[in-house]
Amino acid sequence: MTTEAPLTTIMTTLRNFLPIAVARSRNWQCALALRIVLGWLGVGAPAAPAAPAERPSAGVLPIRGLHLSAPAKSATPQLLTFIRQELPKMDVNTLILEIGYQYDYTSLPEFADSSAMGEVELKQVLQACREKGIELIPQINCLGHQSWAQYNGRLLDKHPEFDETPGKYPENKGIYCRSYCPLHPQVHDVVFALMDELIKVCEAKAFHVGMDEVFILADPDCPRCQGKDPAQLFADEVNRLHAHLKAQGCRTWIWGDRFLDAKTTRLGKWEASDNGTAPAIDRVPRDLTICDWHYEAPAPTAKWFAEKGFDVVTCPWRRPQVALEQLAQMRALRADPQLARHALGMVQTTWCSVPEFVNAYAVVQSGAFREKDRGADSARCFVTLFEALSKK
Repeated sequence: MTTEAPLTTIMTTLRNFLPIAVARSRNWQCALALRIVLGWLGVGAPAAPAAPAERPSAGVLPIRGLHLSAPAKSATPQLLTFIRQELPKMDVNTLILEIGYQYDYTSLPEFADSSAMGEVELKQVLQACREKGIELIPQINCLGHQSWAQYNGRLLDKHPEFDETPGKYPENKGIYCRSYCPLHPQVHDVVFALMDELIKVCEAKAFHVGMDEVFILADPDCPRCQGKDPAQLFADEVNRLHAHLKAQGCRTWIWGDRFLDAKTTRLGKWEASDNGTAPAIDRVPRDLTICDWHYEAPAPTAKWFAEKGFDVVTCPWRRPQVALEQLAQMRALRADPQLARHALGMVQTTWCSVPEFVNAYAVVQSGAFREKDRGADSARCFVTLFEALSKK
């Protein structure tokens, strides 16, 4: 006579015993394993205890991001490879893709561009990001940055009537970048249509509206804006964009420099405003995400934004030591019980083309020497910052 119980007896015993074991287990991992066995046996079980939540750490940043300019259609494969192979190594979880008008739009035919990324390529980028757990945030520069050097961007090229300073500054001499007039009655019909197209393709839950370095606003020769308060004009434009994006289910991301006062912060007219827009900070919603950029020195303005009630990410560019000091500031905010929820993390900026940055990154990672240029400087800063980020 065999001493082994028949298989049916074993199965019956397990069906009777395991549900009790699951219910009494104080170890969630053990309970989960027992539930799996019960599933094989076709038996239901009490709900498994939830896995204990990890305690938040000042060293673990919710946002670990990279800002890139959208590549030409021909360079999209290089971007896809970079997203899939390199960004996971650096633990990047957020990609801001500054698309602007460099896209083959279909919503408005005057913005079509067969050489630029279109829906097919952008969907490929979205898929690559999703595979690697990266949130894709599209960007269009609103208000300012509507020209570069002597050339107008596509918005003013196709719609010169939107220019804040029509007829002024031939070939853009004597100015940095043109602005669109925020009070033109048709400008938002166009801007919103382009935004909505990108939101749909990217299935975006956040959208970056740019709005940095706005030097032309409330121009004395603009028939709509002349004599108006620059801070109110700026705040009203932020509020319009925010309201539209909120209706689309998107959170608004924005550069923070125009909310800072150049005189009181002593940051100068690039990193802060000397044309009266700074008071807008108290006239806009608090559910903006502020991208606080400083490139030459670690100005402690992220704390100021957090104290104001805004979520904030700090954005370095080309100086590794500055980035490390900014990281230390961000971690200090994360350790402050009053401000931690607003201190979201770091976003590395690049300010060069995707091929320039990706090629420079490969050289930096190989340890080979590369002359200083925009690609090399931003790649070195990126590698240094994200290696430090990994040290929790």
